[in-house]
Amino acid sequence: MSPVEVLSGDSPVILGQPHGGTHVPDALLGRLNSTGRALADTDWHIGQLYDGLLPGATVVRATFHRYVIDANRSPEGTSLYPGQNTTDLCPLTDFDGEAIWNPGQEPSQDEVAARCGAFHRPYHETLAAEIDRVRARHGVAILYDCHSIRSRIPFLFPGTLPVFSIGTNGGASCSPAIEGAAHDACLRAPGFDTVLNGRFRGGWTTRHYGRPGEGVHAIQMELAQRAYLAAEAAPWTYDAGRAGRLRNALQPILVELDRIARSGVLADRRNPQ
Repeated sequence: MSPVEVLSGDSPVILGQPHGGTHVPDALLGRLNSTGRALADTDWHIGQLYDGLLPGATVVRATFHRYVIDANRSPEGTSLYPGQNTTDLCPLTDFDGEAIWNPGQEPSQDEVAARCGAFHRPYHETLAAEIDRVRARHGVAILYDCHSIRSRIPFLFPGTLPVFSIGTNGGASCSPAIEGAAHDACLRAPGFDTVLNGRFRGGWTTRHYGRPGEGVHAIQMELAQRAYLAAEAAPWTYDAGRAGRLRNALQPILVELDRIARSGVLADRRNPQ
């Protein structure tokens, strides 16, 4: 199985989906314990949730599960949130802090490096190529990184997450126009709460690619799964009614980002090279 799938479109918006994949090679699946084999930390149905919301959007999705290697972590293994609980480039625990590998079968450093080469690198080489293609066509590219997570995970954060958690690395990864458009659209969505640069400030993908001065803008959207799943537990059933309401809130965000990019405003504000 290819580690990455691509749907190339003609919009300036690219939808990155690094955590929707569920493929675990057989040799690794046998080393996961029952907790790991549950794959609970998947961004469940993220492709279905965003499907068709912005015709022409490019989609870059990882097919492999984040327990194989996390495509939204630095290949050097640097922590995204120093001093806070999080998971690693090649996770040893799930989001609840529970071990996911059988004792003595955790991946070695050499194995982590090999997985980077086999999975992490192809995903990001493909994503980078699509960003370059889109930027060459439009003068700018907007990477919208699609994520979702359970609403309550005490090991990672206190309390309950809002439905929308927008991350722009404190505004460094994109133009204020993009950050503002996304935030305003979320605030207008009836029945959904939102936070900007809260617990999730944008993962490695957002921070790595977001270079507004070079015409590449990146924003992460972390969605609370209660907004579109029947329950935040196995079998992680997609709820069409809930998802429909959420899709109605997400579509204006993507449409507005597409409009802003096509307007030329972002290109006009690029730093001179």
